[in-house]
Formats: sequence, structure tokens, C-alpha cells
Amino acid sequence: MTTRRDFLKISGQGIFVMFTVDITELLARRTFQFRGYPTDFNAYLRIGEDGRVTLFTGKIEMGQGIHTSLPQMLAEELDVPLEMVDPVMGDTALCPWDMGTFGSMSSRFFGPPMRKAAAEAKAVLKELAAERLGVPAERLATRDGTVFDTQDPSASVTYAALAQGRRIEREVPGDAPLDDPADYTVSGVATTRRDAVAKVTGAALYAADVRLPGMMYAKILRPPAHGSTLVSANTARAAAVPGAVVARDDDLVAVLHEQPDVAESALDTVEARWERPTSGPNDATIFHHLEANAPPPRVVTEAGDLAPGRAAAAHVVEATYLTPYWSHAPMEPHAAVAQVEEGKATVWASTQNPFTLQNEVARALGMPPEDVRILTPFVGGGFGGKTNNRQAVEAARLAKASGRPVQVSWTRREEFFYDTFNPATIIKVASGVDAEGRITFWDYANLHGGDRSSAPAYHLPNHRVTSQGGWGGDGPRWHPLSVGPWRGPGANQNHFAMESQVDLMAQAVGVDPVSFRMTNLTDERMRRVLQAAADVFGQAWKPAPSGEGVGVAVGTDAGTFVAAMAKVRVDRRSGTVTVERLLCAQDMGEVINPQGARIQMEGGMTQALGHTLTEEIHFDRGAIREENFDAYAIPRFSWLPKIETVLVESPELGPQGGGEPATTVVAAVVANAVHDALGVRLYRLPFTPARVREALASG
Repeated sequence: MTTRRDFLKISGQGIFVMFTVDITELLARRTFQFRGYPTDFNAYLRIGEDGRVTLFTGKIEMGQGIHTSLPQMLAEELDVPLEMVDPVMGDTALCPWDMGTFGSMSSRFFGPPMRKAAAEAKAVLKELAAERLGVPAERLATRDGTVFDTQDPSASVTYAALAQGRRIEREVPGDAPLDDPADYTVSGVATTRRDAVAKVTGAALYAADVRLPGMMYAKILRPPAHGSTLVSANTARAAAVPGAVVARDDDLVAVLHEQPDVAESALDTVEARWERPTSGPNDATIFHHLEANAPPPRVVTEAGDLAPGRAAAAHVVEATYLTPYWSHAPMEPHAAVAQVEEGKATVWASTQNPFTLQNEVARALGMPPEDVRILTPFVGGGFGGKTNNRQAVEAARLAKASGRPVQVSWTRREEFFYDTFNPATIIKVASGVDAEGRITFWDYANLHGGDRSSAPAYHLPNHRVTSQGGWGGDGPRWHPLSVGPWRGPGANQNHFAMESQVDLMAQAVGVDPVSFRMTNLTDERMRRVLQAAADVFGQAWKPAPSGEGVGVAVGTDAGTFVAAMAKVRVDRRSGTVTVERLLCAQDMGEVINPQGARIQMEGGMTQALGHTLTEEIHFDRGAIREENFDAYAIPRFSWLPKIETVLVESPELGPQGGGEPATTVVAAVVANAVHDALGVRLYRLPFTPARVREALASG
């Protein structure tokens, strides 16, 4: 790991370029969005004596591939070989402040200022080379980490030679031009992920792999249900275990030992008495609870007048859609190692937001944030769940209390218990369509799911979309379980409801689902994506239900337009839904790494099949019934369909969201395909065999 002392050494042995980033100017030059990004952000990099370039970013790598794609963007703009760029990610001592890694925002938000920084660094290098070579900077060009005279290519100097072991700080006057995307040779090229070999061979290190001298493993006393209160805890037997240390810090009770199995055995001897909740909702009553406790509606978007729109409708369709709590169920449970010494804390954590965690640890330990350093190794999947840093704060508190380095690595049971679940959601929709197949009105209310992607992509002259609560802001207070962002938060529920409703309207007028969408879509970008999907899928579409088991869904999320198509087979007797083919076309603007983009789309679709077909949290008065994967079924390779991806590029838009949009339309497209196969509609996720049989029985 790089220390502060190491950083001072390396910054004195190369060109350390400081950048000023004019966000307003960036927005004018490229159509990027920077909601929430600080205007004083300085993306920075280091060029060492050996010519290697260190990229510093507050973003973290959790499987989405920015360990490769961000270096591609930097290498392209700086004109250095990709293999010469070394990313340092999520280190609060070395990297620029960042809000966190979520929302498919890494390339969208961090990429543009990083590109500008690289362009300005290149301009500085040209100035230095001009002084070295005695030629005007205008005659110089760069290639492969070298500055050369375009009129005499033999006159050249490497970036490494320009460093000469000196620290050079120079502000760049004016506005360094960005490279023309038409000339890219690194960015936009399909590239094997640079962390692939380390991960498939097991060489990659995660937070739970960190070992420090004298480190102890913590096993923590956990409540039997949310809302429980600890009445008493007799730790005498645990304290008598040789080498065990009982640590208590207010409500935190833990047993520490240098061997994790011994710590766990000692914890089992603790005699704890809890007061458990005696009332509260469960998974059978949750939707009644949420509807009864919904906050006032907030208008997301509206236009026209619903009443005339309803009057103009030849068919009015009303429906309610339900989605349960989902767990993030990451491959890597939450883990952290903390060390507190000489009034400073260092934490190695599985986290999506190291700078937020830095403040959380500082508050917990009563020290200033600058005395807390967060280092982020590879993260084994986050999906929004690792913005919750409970395990890291626990490790820091126990390290301070014990005076020893401490590791907290959650068991799978702890992971399920303390997860911030995707919020259970109720969506009510009333809509109308005229005899020509045009939508006349759209009245849409999302209760508790959030408003992300709730504005439909269709032309809706009379519409009203409202949101009541969600996973952010004060929304969680209405839920009996802890909730938080879940890969494409809100967009999954909204697309499920919206695209199911659109199919119902298409059925009402007897039009096939693709033609109906084309009739009501006016955005050419969305129409192009839908057509691209249809061209590859190759289906002769008929009005539903055709009995063929095919479906379509479209949506927008994170600046990306997406269209999905699916073919399913349903066993009427057992109720089992088998997805046989799943295709997704995605316009995510400029594609930095086409190979990585396809992998993200495939992963997103695979994960979404879980919440579509099997995933659901069952609970009663705060107790979570699912404690491992024997009860919580995530997708298995044995039941994955043929998955296809189509990239529809719009490079003029810059990079948009890549990791979440494909996830958000899967439930909708499968719902529509099941309806096409059976002629019955499923309004509640997941589509378990029991729910399919119930729908068939009720007609």
C-alpha cells in the first residue's frame, strides 16, 4: 500500500501537474452532466521518472470495469500506452475527493474532468519539451509518452526525461484542446479487463484478505431481530477463553481473538437476553402497511390535463404493481480491517464511498477526518449495498477499544440481516389509449420505490407522475426494514410497472407490442435503440397473447436508452418460468471499452433475472428469514438463457451509464413474455411458480 511518505517521495520524482477544471466550460464543450460534482475538483496524475503514469481517482473497482476503462480514457488523452497507466483508487490520502461509486456515474462524472486534466498535462509537457528542444510548442506533437518535433521527428524527448527527478508545478493557461474522438486508438477499443487474471486466479486482494501484525478477528453479538433491545450480556465465559478479548463500546459487544474460529466459539458462550418486537408488519402485510403510511405525493412530471385525456380514451386500463424487498446478495460480504495508533486511524474497507466512510469513522472515533485514512482494495460487488459502511465503523471502534488492529468480516447471515434492502414498492397506474393506438393519458403513482426513471419515454400529452417516499431522503422512515439503493434504484420497479402497462394498452387495441411502442415514441434515439433490438431479435411480432412467449420493454436510465426482448417457456402445470433468450440493445453514448460494456450488460441482465423470478425477503416483526443462499435463490448458471447484447453508439454524447440500465428492464420484458405465452398478467414480483399457478387459476 502507498503511504503518505511514499506519496511525498513520488511527487518529488516526477511531473506533478495541478489542474483547474472549469465545469461550465466542460458542459459547453461536451454534453456531460455533473449533478453534485464539486466545482473545485482537481483531477490529478503523476508522471514518474520511468515514464509510468499514476492515475488517482476516488472511484473504486467493484466489478464494473473502471480499473480498465478510466486508464483507457487517460491513456488516450495523454498519449501514453495503456499498459503504462497505474490506477490508485479509493485512497482518501492520495485521491481527489469523490462522492462515491454508484449510479453508473464513474465514466460520466469523473471521466470528463480527468480527460481535461490529461489534455492540460500534455500541454505542460509540450511547453517543457519546447524549452528543452528549442522549438515552438506549436510544432510539437505527442505519441507513446514522447514529445517530438513534427518537422524533425528525430528531435524528441520522453515524458520520463522531462521529469528528471524534479517536482514541477505549473498552471496551464487557456483551454487545452481535447482529442477528436474520430482519432481515438485506445478509448473505444475492446480491451480485456486488466484485473481479470488476478481475479480468476485468486491473486486479487479484498478487504478480508488484509493481514496486519497483531491483528485480531472480531465476532460481534447480534440481535435476533431488528428493533431488539439488549437487556443483558454475560461475557464471563467468553473472557475466560485463552487469548480472547471481550470488547464493549456502548451497544457494541464483541469477542476478539487472533483466530476467527476461536472468536466465534467464544461468542457462542455469551449469555445474552433481548427484548424483541411483539408487533409490526411482515412480508404478507407489508403492502397494506406501506400504503397506509405513505407520505404525501410529490409531482415528478406532469403536462396537459388528465380529464380530457381520459375522456378521449377508447380503452382505459388500471393496474397495481407490487415489488418486495430484495437483498443485494454480493459475492463478497462486507469486510474491513482497522488500525488506530498515535491518534490516527487507517481502515481498509469494502466500500463504495471511501470519503463518506472517512467522515463516518472520524465521527465514531472523535477525531478530525484528516486523521482518518480509508484504503479501498478490490470490492467484490456492491450494487449500492456497500454505501452502507457499518462493518468498517465497527472495526474502527473495536480497534480503538482494544488497541489492536481488528478485522470485521460479516458472515452471510450478517450480510442478509444488515443489508439495506431494495424498498418494497406499490405502483398504481391508470392510462388510456384511443382507437388509433395512441396513448391519451397517463396517471402514475409510485409509493415508496423512488422516482428514478419514472418519467416515461413516450409521447404523453396528458400525464401526471407522482412519487411518495423511496430509499433516499426521509423515505426509509416509512419502511420496517433498512432500505437503500439497489442497482438502478427505483428504475427496476418503475420500468416493470410502466412497460407492463404499455403492453396492456397494446393488447387493448389489438396491436403488436413493438408497433405500439413505435407509434407512441417520438424520441429518435429511443426509436433507434428499439429498432436495433428488433433487427437482431428477428421476431415477427403479433398482438399479445400470441402464445409464442415473446416480450419487449424499453426504458431510460443514467443517460442511457435501452430496449430488451425475451423469449420464455412456461410450464403450465408447475408454473415454472424458463427464460430461453434475452437480448438487450443499449445506447450508452460513447463506449469506452466495448468488451467491458457487453460484460456489464450481461451481468446486469443475469442479476435482474434473480429479482424477476426468485428473489424476495421474507420477514416477521424484524426477523429476517433468509440467512443464506439455500433460502435466497440468486441466478444459477444452469438456468441462464442465451444472452445477447447490442451496442448502439452515440459518441457525441460522451459516456453515459453502463452498469445499471440493462438491469432495469428485465422484469418488464419477462412479464410481457409470460403474458404473451399464457394470456394472464403477473403484477407482483418475483414470478414464482406459485404465483404463476395462481394467475392461471384466476384466469
